[in-house]
Amino acid sequence: MSLMPLSSPSVGAVLFKAACPECRACCELSAGALRLAIGASRRTTFYSFTCPECGNAVRKPAGERIVELLTGGGVRTLRLHSTV
Repeated sequence: MSLMPLSSPSVGAVLFKAACPECRACCELSAGALRLAIGASRRTTFYSFTCPECGNAVRKPAGERIVELLTGGGVRTLRLHSTV
């Protein structure tokens, strides 16, 4: 897993450690820098961010534990609905 919550010097603030698959940079991101999309399946549930080092748009799958960590840390969440 390349996403892990870190404590922050600011009271109540949470930082997440994430890695960019393009440039291999490991960065600390605030909840505002991440987006979580929850779909009907594992394939359509993911988190995304822009790498602060290379500017690459990163999208990674989010299992149940990642969803729990991100939602608990205040990351904005989009629920994807099926049109069927």
